Amino acid sequence: MIADFFSLLQWYFVFLIIGIVFFPITNSIFRNFPDRGYIFSKILGIAFISYSVFFLSITKLLPFTTVSIILVLFIFLVINIFVGKKTTQEISKKNIIIFVFEEILFLICLLFWAFVRGHEPSIHGLEKFMDFGFINSIIRARYLPPPDMWFTPYPINYYYFGHFTTALLTKLSFLPSYITYNLMLSTIFAFTFTGSFSLGAAFFGKIFLKKNFFAGLFSAVFVSLAGNLHTIYTFFTPYKNESPVSPINLSFSPSTFPNIYWYPNATRFIPFTIHEFPLYSFVVSDLHGHVIDIPFVLLGIAIIYKIFTDKKVRFSSLILSSLILSIMYMTNAWDAIIYGLLFFICISFIYAREKEYKLAKIFSLPNLLKILKSFAMLFAGIIAFTLPFSVHFKPFVSGLGIICPPNFLVQLGHIGPFLFEPNHCQRSPLWQLLILYGFFYFFIFTFVVFFLKRVNAKKTQETDFFMLILIFVSIILIIIPEFVYAKDIYPAHYRANTMFKLVYQAFILLSLVSGFAIVRILSAKKNILFFFATLILSTCVLLYPFFAVFSYYSNLKNYTGQDGLLYLKTIRPQDYDAVLWINKNITGQPVIVEAQGDSYTDYARISSNTGLPTILGWTVHEWLWRGTYDIPSPRIAEVQTIYEEKDIQKTKLLLDKYHVSYVYVGDLEREKYPHLFEEKFIKIGTKIYDRQKTKIYKIKY
Repeated sequence: MIADFFSLLQWYFVFLIIGIVFFPITNSIFRNFPDRGYIFSKILGIAFISYSVFFLSITKLLPFTTVSIILVLFIFLVINIFVGKKTTQEISKKNIIIFVFEEILFLICLLFWAFVRGHEPSIHGLEKFMDFGFINSIIRARYLPPPDMWFTPYPINYYYFGHFTTALLTKLSFLPSYITYNLMLSTIFAFTFTGSFSLGAAFFGKIFLKKNFFAGLFSAVFVSLAGNLHTIYTFFTPYKNESPVSPINLSFSPSTFPNIYWYPNATRFIPFTIHEFPLYSFVVSDLHGHVIDIPFVLLGIAIIYKIFTDKKVRFSSLILSSLILSIMYMTNAWDAIIYGLLFFICISFIYAREKEYKLAKIFSLPNLLKILKSFAMLFAGIIAFTLPFSVHFKPFVSGLGIICPPNFLVQLGHIGPFLFEPNHCQRSPLWQLLILYGFFYFFIFTFVVFFLKRVNAKKTQETDFFMLILIFVSIILIIIPEFVYAKDIYPAHYRANTMFKLVYQAFILLSLVSGFAIVRILSAKKNILFFFATLILSTCVLLYPFFAVFSYYSNLKNYTGQDGLLYLKTIRPQDYDAVLWINKNITGQPVIVEAQGDSYTDYARISSNTGLPTILGWTVHEWLWRGTYDIPSPRIAEVQTIYEEKDIQKTKLLLDKYHVSYVYVGDLEREKYPHLFEEKFIKIGTKIYDRQKTKIYKIKY
């Protein structure tokens, strides 16, 4: 545990330094926030450094090395020193107290989730192999785009910018990736909590008062720790997984509370769909784009809110918004669309407010042109910033499907990008939506009633309107999957990914609104009924982390540390030793052959844990990323031929085809290929590793 603590401190100081370096710019942007955007200085710094290094590397101007990262950081230090001369004199002692408080809060959150994660740090299960493989491939890459570790010689065809950010921070911290994988998860948790706190506090004005504190606290707790009302099923007889039953049809049994409760059911409540939220992501610990993007999402919301309260759309704000939305796109594409919509609505509102909400003036040609001009500049900026990524990336969405299309359209099949597929009529029952979002919509309903009364009395605040916009966007996000889905490769779960990406952001927006609504209503009028309803509902959704954390992390009884590879030493010790040897002795990204296998299995474990590219890893994932099964499928037989073919010349042809440098022979290879003909590798290569039946051959050319 002592070694973990020092690794964590080493990691933490990277963020402390980045935050200090970028505070002058952040302070100039968020000077109307009570904390002057202190926490966002870390996120903004990561965004600026990551994008700069990304651009320099993908354009081959600088290699992706620690030296390049430090050089970029130094340049930004000089820029911030210049900016700081004009802005830091505005900092008061009260501001400094807030900075210290938020820094301590960030560190506590980092330590807390590192402690939780240390009870099951394994980078194993679900899609961790994929995320870890991306990170390791990027770390090994000298220039971008990074090779796909599961489909040599092609680059990663996925939204990998968040993984790139993790790789960059890994290089900057001088820690191994099997440690930083877990520390990055803890950092994202810390950013989610403190970023939400900063936003919630900012919604109540520039002066930091009790209202700011409690609004920030509620927002932080809801965004980071809340589940949904699915926890009420702990009072009822359990239903079969993926076959949910309405509570009114179950037997109520409070005497046996808590009943058997399976926490993933809260994210798979509507059949054939996924509707996750941040706490679930932190628990299961897949380092996916939608998780890594949370800090950038909160920064994006902060920037949009800043523009909204400034009541002006400045060119500098457009450029900054374009950059952050571009990072969202390259990390988790849906988020750029969602917050691009939020930006558009907010700037439209700004221009409408300028015209005193008079329809004739709002819809006048000059005003509409001003709105379109701002959005066009934003869009142009996004195109420019994402271009280096986009030239190497092919989207794998093949169209927009319509839910429950009429028969005459089904006969047509498609019109342009719109698909009309038969037997595609999944809709969510209202009672299931109520279980998932009833907590939030209680506060939405009460806030809207509160707002309407205040409007009539002319006692509304600027932020009230911003909350209404967030509510409007969140409703759109929840409704869209009931009518449209983005077409992917999954037949029965065709709207799962669409719902997943949209409602994940709806959860974040609604959490922020709820935190604001509670404090706004209670501070304006002491309502005992509202207070007790808030207490009861909050208790329900905050039961979720107890069930989820204690279930996944075995009641937090066995702390094993931050090393994400230790599990391999237990279940596959020979592979563990080989992975450590490869990472120590093989540099660059030569191709290594290993057994190919299905997704969510232990196959492709060498390429994932080392970042060395192989011929084919998880086939279904490559099918998704490449758009058709016909692209990866021929490689299945080719890998088998390499291991089982007795004809040396045929083997060499395939090795030459994929420029293979190493062949790995371990337990999984022997299980997968029972006719493995290992003797030929001695003739066409050199045995460079041999421990307990695990061998690595270096191919001669």
